[in-house]
Amino acid sequence: MNNQYWKTPQSQNMGGYGQMPQQPQGGQMAQFPSGFPGQGQQVQGASMGVGFPAQLAVEQSYIENILRLNLGKIATVYMTFENSEKWNSKVFKGVVEAAGRDHIILSDPQTGKRYILLMVYLDYITFDEELEYNYPLQQTTQYTPR
Repeated sequence: MNNQYWKTPQSQNMGGYGQMPQQPQGGQMAQFPSGFPGQGQQVQGASMGVGFPAQLAVEQSYIENILRLNLGKIATVYMTFENSEKWNSKVFKGVVEAAGRDHIILSDPQTGKRYILLMVYLDYITFDEELEYNYPLQQTTQYTPR
Protein backbone atom coordinates (compact mmCIF):
# COMPACT_ATOMS: atom_id res chain seq x y z
CA MET A 1 0.00 0.00 0.00
CA ASN A 2 1.46 3.34 -1.00
CA ASN A 3 -0.23 5.68 1.47
CA GLN A 4 1.69 8.45 3.25
CA TYR A 5 -0.30 7.90 6.46
CA TRP A 6 0.90 4.31 6.79
CA LYS A 7 4.56 5.27 6.58
CA THR A 8 5.72 5.08 10.17
CA PRO A 9 9.09 4.42 11.78
CA GLN A 10 10.22 0.83 11.55
CA SER A 11 11.32 -1.07 14.62
CA GLN A 12 13.64 -4.02 14.31
CA ASN A 13 11.93 -5.90 17.15
CA MET A 14 8.28 -5.26 16.34
CA GLY A 15 8.32 -5.02 12.56
CA GLY A 16 6.90 -1.47 12.57
CA TYR A 17 3.48 0.00 13.19
CA GLY A 18 0.62 -1.23 11.08
CA GLN A 19 2.39 -4.52 10.32
CA MET A 20 2.00 -7.96 11.81
CA PRO A 21 4.65 -8.70 14.46
CA GLN A 22 7.38 -11.11 13.52
CA GLN A 23 7.27 -14.60 15.02
CA PRO A 24 9.56 -14.75 18.05
CA GLN A 25 12.51 -17.07 17.73
CA GLY A 26 11.96 -20.44 19.34
CA GLY A 27 8.29 -19.63 20.06
CA GLN A 28 5.08 -20.47 18.31
CA MET A 29 2.26 -18.12 17.51
CA ALA A 30 -1.38 -19.18 17.52
CA GLN A 31 -2.75 -19.62 14.04
CA PHE A 32 -6.40 -19.08 13.15
CA PRO A 33 -7.59 -20.71 9.93
CA SER A 34 -8.61 -18.07 7.37
CA GLY A 35 -9.62 -15.19 9.58
CA PHE A 36 -9.73 -14.01 13.14
CA PRO A 37 -12.10 -15.01 15.93
CA GLY A 38 -15.25 -12.97 15.66
CA GLN A 39 -15.39 -13.29 11.87
CA GLY A 40 -17.41 -16.47 11.88
CA GLN A 41 -14.59 -18.39 13.57
CA GLN A 42 -14.83 -19.69 17.11
CA VAL A 43 -11.96 -20.06 19.54
CA GLN A 44 -12.00 -23.25 21.56
CA GLY A 45 -13.36 -22.63 25.03
CA ALA A 46 -15.47 -19.64 23.99
CA SER A 47 -19.14 -20.33 23.54
CA MET A 48 -21.34 -17.98 21.63
CA GLY A 49 -25.01 -18.84 21.28
CA VAL A 50 -26.53 -19.12 17.85
CA GLY A 51 -29.32 -16.68 18.65
CA PHE A 52 -28.41 -13.11 19.46
CA PRO A 53 -28.91 -11.21 21.71
CA ALA A 54 -26.82 -13.38 23.98
CA GLN A 55 -28.31 -15.49 26.73
CA LEU A 56 -27.31 -14.11 30.11
CA ALA A 57 -28.20 -15.67 33.41
CA VAL A 58 -30.79 -13.74 35.39
CA GLU A 59 -28.66 -14.07 38.52
CA GLN A 60 -26.38 -11.34 37.15
CA SER A 61 -27.76 -8.57 39.31
CA TYR A 62 -27.21 -5.10 37.88
CA ILE A 63 -28.63 -1.90 39.33
CA GLU A 64 -30.68 -1.26 36.20
CA ASN A 65 -32.36 -4.67 36.54
CA ILE A 66 -33.24 -4.02 40.18
CA LEU A 67 -34.66 -0.63 39.21
CA ARG A 68 -36.71 -2.19 36.40
CA LEU A 69 -38.28 -4.56 38.93
CA ASN A 70 -39.28 -1.51 40.99
CA LEU A 71 -40.77 0.75 38.33
CA GLY A 72 -43.42 3.07 39.71
CA LYS A 73 -41.91 3.21 43.20
CA ILE A 74 -40.57 6.40 44.75
CA ALA A 75 -36.77 6.42 45.03
CA THR A 76 -34.24 8.80 46.48
CA VAL A 77 -31.15 8.90 44.27
CA TYR A 78 -27.86 10.23 45.66
CA MET A 79 -25.31 11.43 43.12
CA THR A 80 -21.89 13.08 43.20
CA PHE A 81 -20.68 15.42 40.48
CA GLU A 82 -16.95 15.86 40.95
CA ASN A 83 -15.35 19.20 40.10
CA SER A 84 -18.71 20.93 39.95
CA GLU A 85 -18.67 24.54 41.12
CA LYS A 86 -22.46 24.65 41.54
CA TRP A 87 -23.04 21.40 43.43
CA ASN A 88 -20.73 18.58 44.33
CA SER A 89 -23.50 16.24 45.37
CA LYS A 90 -27.22 16.29 44.72
CA VAL A 91 -30.26 14.28 45.82
CA PHE A 92 -33.12 13.49 43.42
CA LYS A 93 -36.44 12.09 44.61
CA GLY A 94 -39.10 10.76 42.30
CA VAL A 95 -40.92 7.86 40.72
CA VAL A 96 -38.71 5.38 38.85
CA GLU A 97 -40.02 5.44 35.28
CA ALA A 98 -37.23 3.59 33.47
CA ALA A 99 -33.66 2.40 33.83
CA GLY A 100 -30.99 1.52 31.32
CA ARG A 101 -27.38 0.48 31.39
CA ASP A 102 -26.18 4.04 31.85
CA HIS A 103 -29.20 6.02 33.04
CA ILE A 104 -32.21 6.27 35.33
CA ILE A 105 -35.37 8.21 34.49
CA LEU A 106 -37.20 9.70 37.48
CA SER A 107 -40.30 11.88 37.51
CA ASP A 108 -41.25 14.23 40.31
CA PRO A 109 -44.98 13.67 40.94
CA GLN A 110 -45.40 17.13 42.52
CA THR A 111 -43.90 19.16 39.67
CA GLY A 112 -44.17 16.74 36.75
CA LYS A 113 -40.50 17.35 35.99
CA ARG A 114 -38.56 14.38 34.61
CA TYR A 115 -34.88 13.69 35.19
CA ILE A 116 -32.52 11.56 33.14
CA LEU A 117 -29.71 10.71 35.54
CA LEU A 118 -26.46 9.14 34.40
CA MET A 119 -25.35 6.05 36.33
CA VAL A 120 -21.74 7.22 36.27
CA TYR A 121 -22.64 9.81 38.93
CA LEU A 122 -24.67 7.40 41.08
CA ASP A 123 -23.65 6.87 44.70
CA TYR A 124 -26.64 4.95 46.01
CA ILE A 125 -30.44 4.73 45.95
CA THR A 126 -32.93 4.39 48.81
CA PHE A 127 -36.59 3.37 48.80
CA ASP A 128 -39.11 3.95 51.60
CA GLU A 129 -40.92 0.71 50.80
CA GLU A 130 -40.03 -2.93 50.26
CA LEU A 131 -38.14 -3.68 47.05
CA GLU A 132 -38.94 -6.26 44.44
CA TYR A 133 -35.76 -8.26 44.08
CA ASN A 134 -35.99 -11.46 42.10
CA TYR A 135 -32.80 -13.51 42.08
CA PRO A 136 -33.79 -16.83 40.54
CA LEU A 137 -31.06 -19.33 39.75
CA GLN A 138 -30.80 -21.63 36.75
CA GLN A 139 -32.94 -19.41 34.52
CA THR A 140 -31.94 -17.42 31.49
CA THR A 141 -33.54 -14.49 29.77
CA GLN A 142 -32.86 -12.41 26.67
CA TYR A 143 -30.64 -9.39 27.32
CA THR A 144 -28.54 -7.36 24.98
CA PRO A 145 -24.87 -8.34 25.56
CA ARG A 146 -22.78 -5.96 27.67
